[in-house]
Amino acid sequence: INEFHFHPCSSLSDCSITEEGYKALASALRSNPSHLIELDLRGNDPGQSGVKELSDLLQDPNCQLKTLRFLGPAAEEACQYVTGIVGKNPLLLRELNLSEHELGDTRVNQISALLQDKHCTLNTLTLRRCSITEKQCLILTSALKSNPSQLRELDLSGNKIENTGVKHVSETLKDERCKLERLRLRYCDMTDEGCSALTSALKLNPSHLRELDLSENKLGDYGFEKLSDLLKNPQCKLETLDLCKCSITEKQCVFLTSALKSNPSHLRELDLSGNELKHTGVNKLYDVLEDSCFKLERLRLRYCGIKADDCSALTSALKSNPSHLRELDLSGNELGDSGVKNLCDLLKNPQFKLEILQLVSLYCTAFTV
Repeated sequence: INEFHFHPCSSLSDCSITEEGYKALASALRSNPSHLIELDLRGNDPGQSGVKELSDLLQDPNCQLKTLRFLGPAAEEACQYVTGIVGKNPLLLRELNLSEHELGDTRVNQISALLQDKHCTLNTLTLRRCSITEKQCLILTSALKSNPSQLRELDLSGNKIENTGVKHVSETLKDERCKLERLRLRYCDMTDEGCSALTSALKLNPSHLRELDLSENKLGDYGFEKLSDLLKNPQCKLETLDLCKCSITEKQCVFLTSALKSNPSHLRELDLSGNELKHTGVNKLYDVLEDSCFKLERLRLRYCGIKADDCSALTSALKSNPSHLRELDLSGNELGDSGVKNLCDLLKNPQFKLEILQLVSLYCTAFTV
């Protein structure tokens, strides 16, 4: 390639050029930078460093390159839009956060074109409260399905995509190439129908997901039953489960705790805040905490209607399995003096290695998206 005499306008689109070829191309253009003014590389796969190689070349004062095409028109528009928001070329980013921007149909189509392009190697995509509709969710997830292997974190929280939108997300999760590790669908107007579709997809491809946030959705009995079936799966390696403000009933709590008891070793963080668990539900949870195989490190039970007697049962459970818990949040519960006394007895235990204890009475805004 160093001996190639470039025409002032050269097209190498759809030539199966990989990262190695991009490096050779950039090296050649550095050694003879003054003539080429336009270069078209659309439809090639540059690997992680290919785009950076040529982007760095553009900074060379001897380089006369005026037009460098990596992307199709829609993806190029998306690239310019995103660069204007985040201040960096998204092709050089691993994390993209467009939260709080109402994208609309045109922008969603452009972002989708960018996600489908081989030059896009995003690991994290955050689109919280972007007013994404069910239709737009289909466009986005179809794009992710065509290029699923890079993405590790997806956050669509605060978009009312409802069950239909969740089903579109679920279709992406079924793909064995999908290696998503963190999925956040907080406050998406999901019910048990959407939860069933989601958990069914994850049962087909369960081993990668480490964090699941379904907070502020009314999952229903059937949804919780399906979620519990997923948690029982020995291939499910979920470490963080957020179910804040899901209107969890005692029956649903029984489903959940039964599942955690049958597959206890992976979960490290559980948030059930904002659910009126009541005495039966709380005591079922404590049964799990007593299990020596259960290695929970962070437990959040804010505003769960926990009384002094329930606190006694909690501390009793933690006394029998004290060594793993590092954070405990019981804010907004009516523990009373006797409840706090039980906690104090637990804190005296030298095997209890708690690092964070929260007992604040003010309502926390952490429940909002």
